[in-house]
Amino acid sequence: MTARIQEIAEAFSRHDFALAYPHLAPDVRWVAHGAGTTTGRDEVTAVCERTLTDLARTTTTFPSWRTVVGEDAVVVDVVARYEQPDGVFVVASCDLYDFTDGMITAITSYVVELPST
Repeated sequence: MTARIQEIAEAFSRHDFALAYPHLAPDVRWVAHGAGTTTGRDEVTAVCERTLTDLARTTTTFPSWRTVVGEDAVVVDVVARYEQPDGVFVVASCDLYDFTDGMITAITSYVVELPST
């Protein structure tokens, strides 16, 4: 089970949301510190789809990636580099995923922008 929840969490963190959608609990709660809380599968999916639209002309690379897996939780800590037509930005993020019976029940996200050098 730990390999499966790792795969789901990593997909979400790399913006490959479609792989994670079937594993969102109906009452999933996503706390994005500094950006608010989103509750419910439909609402989380809507936020993800807006993110994909915003990133449509973006090339994303992950110069740093670390995953820690527990029995019912996964932590994904990354540095992401986003190259867009109007410039480059780099962020460090840490996503904590709670799982129950293979379904994501909670996500807690921390994000900070880094210098783009």
